[in-house]
Amino acid sequence: MTSTSESRAVGADIERADARAKVAGRAPYAFEHPVDNPCYAHAVLSSIPRGRITAVDTGAALQEDGVITVLTYENAERLASTEDAELAILQEPEVAFRGQIVAAVVAGTPETARHAASLVRITYATEPHESELKPDENELYRPESANGGAETDSMLGDLEAAMEAAAADPDAVTLDETYVTAMTHCNPMEPHATIAVWQGDELTLYDSSQSVHGHRDTLAEVFGLDRARVHMICPYVGGGFGSKGEPHAHAVLAALAARAVPGRPVKFALTRQQMFTLVGYRTPTYQRVRLAAGADGRLTGIGMEAVEQTSRIKEFAEQSANPTRTMYAAQHRRTTHRLAHLDVPVPSWMRAPGECPGMFGPEVAMDELAERLGMDPVELRIRNDAPVDPESGKPFSSRNLVACLNEGARRFGWQDRDPRPGVRRDGRWLVGTGVASSAYPVNRVPGSVAAVEYVGEGRYRVDIAAADLGTGAWTVLAQIAADRLDVPLDAVELRIGDTALPKATVAGGSAGTAMWGSAIVAAAQTFRKRHGHDPSPGDHAQAETPGNPHAERFAMHAFGAQFVEVRVDADTGEIRVPRLLGVFAAGRIINPRTARSQLIGGMTMGLSMALHEETVTDPRYGLLVNHDLANYHVTANADVHRIEAHWIDEDDPYVNPLGIKGIGEIGITGTAAAVVNAVRHATGVRVREVPVTLDKVLGGMGAG
Repeated sequence: MTSTSESRAVGADIERADARAKVAGRAPYAFEHPVDNPCYAHAVLSSIPRGRITAVDTGAALQEDGVITVLTYENAERLASTEDAELAILQEPEVAFRGQIVAAVVAGTPETARHAASLVRITYATEPHESELKPDENELYRPESANGGAETDSMLGDLEAAMEAAAADPDAVTLDETYVTAMTHCNPMEPHATIAVWQGDELTLYDSSQSVHGHRDTLAEVFGLDRARVHMICPYVGGGFGSKGEPHAHAVLAALAARAVPGRPVKFALTRQQMFTLVGYRTPTYQRVRLAAGADGRLTGIGMEAVEQTSRIKEFAEQSANPTRTMYAAQHRRTTHRLAHLDVPVPSWMRAPGECPGMFGPEVAMDELAERLGMDPVELRIRNDAPVDPESGKPFSSRNLVACLNEGARRFGWQDRDPRPGVRRDGRWLVGTGVASSAYPVNRVPGSVAAVEYVGEGRYRVDIAAADLGTGAWTVLAQIAADRLDVPLDAVELRIGDTALPKATVAGGSAGTAMWGSAIVAAAQTFRKRHGHDPSPGDHAQAETPGNPHAERFAMHAFGAQFVEVRVDADTGEIRVPRLLGVFAAGRIINPRTARSQLIGGMTMGLSMALHEETVTDPRYGLLVNHDLANYHVTANADVHRIEAHWIDEDDPYVNPLGIKGIGEIGITGTAAAVVNAVRHATGVRVREVPVTLDKVLGGMGAG
């Protein structure tokens, strides 16, 4: 059976397979799955940043009609494993940060549970706390490794000697500046939510998850259950950005609550405010960047020292110095990560962890270096393009950064730019343009398995427990299957998001489509070899993501270039971004429609990082002050004018059988730096901290 239908082909512009179900409200999210006779949980969070519970009064809450029980550390089930302190809730009276779960009410309605939770009275003994990252005051330490197993420190050559030599050369230029990124939160539209159902010692969870098998395995360990006794279901996810990549305390609480009310499922959805302390966030960073370059602009030395925060109860070290290890050629190099243990919630993944904040400081520094050299910032980046990976010495499987910079400059009209800052004006608006590079590694996460079965009448079922966060997995995985089975797209029934299906790795690190798709390719090939093109109903095959024989031979990364135009009100400092253009080299594009959506989404999120997003801490109380969407500002439609995402055709046969690199995160890397560089060009004010708020711009304009 063969087909030449173009509608199924990899590379075709296909409408999202789940689009109509979502618009019509037929796509069930975690909290919406139908269960019989549910009850509802509402959490009580700690009101101190550090200390110990000395008394709990649940009397008033228990007297409310409809309240079934109130869980505290005094009566909650003992967990089988408390090794992960973030998940070890209601086990001890100690409080590690403000906003930690210290009690929970279970009631017949969500309104009753929420009201009764407000009646729980908890008395504390407080202890001294430290909840603000101040590198000059905090005690810093070196973690054993950074996120993803990245080396904490990396050194080649002698950066100090390179800096000293450049400083002594009247024709050379050096730079030594510190750049700051804010604490930010993922804030997906769908809040984190779980439905827990116990049947004897079998646990079923309907959870908003980027990894049903990963979450299942962790929660099975926490409750001391065989993995086969835990079933997790998640066909649709209303956004995650990394915050749903690992299980958090809310899933444990839902299961604890359901165990406490035998025979009844428990539904538990976090409020927006609760999400700010319970499901991770991007750590703030301080980045000391040092550059040394000759008069020709070629870097002789490059350094990046990243300082971040982590929770006292669980370490997370964001690999913010990693991009500096890849981007530009320089003989002398030094990158480090240091952490401060603070009394704060546990940081975690947020879209492009490491690469997103880590591209900010170096890409602003490159703009500053270009200005000091009197060189065009695009030309400076091209001049320092790395022929091989600067750290490992390996050749790149493909590296088209220069092509992205040149194509982006052409599309953007960069050649018409006056390099002088603060000279272009349109009425009261100061106009400027900026550029920055983007990069993201090709991550490999082995272990995904796909199954193909012929169900008859020309139709095939393809199973893999992948997750679709709105990224398009429902669509592109079906395209890949149809392509490799050589059948029309409508002949493929895809099933994802359920631990009853073959295992899939986490939807993260821009690796989902590559790893899951490679497993589907392998399964389709195995099926055809075993059953040919005239199979019988019930014929099936299964295969795992194959190993990559090229993985150790090449450095593998996606690259891009971001171009921005900003307008700054000369009187108020208001910043508007009428144009944002990105060009990317990310391997083979499976579906242009979903790819463009992902790239534009990442770029918009980078714009939000640049101008709006900042979680503010009141260090006196360890309180996250703006913990809702009324006060935590996120870029909205009115802030997004003309955003263009383009890509160059890139053939990379080494990364995986599909030749794809992943596009979910490269769109956000570099965007914030490009915006800040454009603000400098418009106003003459150099801001080294995001978000760029009015006071930072006006203060510099006034001083100038």
